[in-house]
Amino acid sequence: MDLNQLRCFVSVADELHFGRAAQKLGLLPASLSRHIRLLEESLGTRLMARTTRSVSLTEDGLVFLEGAREILAKTEALQQRFHTSRQARADVLRIGAIDSAAAGLVPMLLHDFRQECPNVSTQLSEDKTIRLIPKLLSGSLDLAFIRAPDIVDPKLKTMFLFHETAVVAMSENHRLASRTSVRIEDLADEPLIVPERRSRPHSHDLTMKLFIEAGLQARVAQLAEEKQTIVNLVAAEIGLAIVPQWTSRLAVSGVRYIALDMGGTAAMNKLPLSVAWLKGVRDPGRDRILAMLQDKLAHYAELA
Repeated sequence: MDLNQLRCFVSVADELHFGRAAQKLGLLPASLSRHIRLLEESLGTRLMARTTRSVSLTEDGLVFLEGAREILAKTEALQQRFHTSRQARADVLRIGAIDSAAAGLVPMLLHDFRQECPNVSTQLSEDKTIRLIPKLLSGSLDLAFIRAPDIVDPKLKTMFLFHETAVVAMSENHRLASRTSVRIEDLADEPLIVPERRSRPHSHDLTMKLFIEAGLQARVAQLAEEKQTIVNLVAAEIGLAIVPQWTSRLAVSGVRYIALDMGGTAAMNKLPLSVAWLKGVRDPGRDRILAMLQDKLAHYAELA
């Protein structure tokens, strides 16, 4: 006994005519008769009395019809429940972003996206690249804004967006805080707050390379994980930090962000931002936001 047989039986019971029931189901009458016969054989009883002119239900058929309707109703309700749940998930776009992108690019992008696609909800998850990539691979994120590693998992597709501008975060009481810009040479022997390379390799390496290319050695006073922690340490006058310009949107009093004049050094523009998503997965919402991102990329890049 299977669901197709139940549907065939209920249809014949409703029509009391094999020809009309077959037409309703899109089957040949012979095929419909075979389904009913197999159902009766599996139950070991006659459900219908058939003559050349009429079809009627037996007593067992009347009892079975009630149960069959109940089974089909529950099955359809269960199917609808999962269909509705799946549709709801499809209308939620799950986005991951590193902290600077979450502070800068993503709010602008989502503002524009919601004007074009108001029915698509978004969920934002802020984390480091090393944690966002596994979430993409597991399917718990639809796309993520990351610092792409040198070797990207072949199951992911990435698109380079632009380089984020680096600035120097310093206490408003620092001797250089009144300047409009500083060079790396101005930061010689200054204590620096640097992210750990394991979790933020691009940001860590940028600081180190800028000093190396200026013929200086970076004086690392403190390692820290999160941008918010780094900026709080700057406010506490523990040291200076080279951070993405969008970090300035973090609300921490007592901190100034000074433009970094890198003078065309080779280490310039070493904070690349990319977007990544899982290959082979169809997602209309994701594709729409990617198309908008490409369309407005020049505008977003100007603000980075």
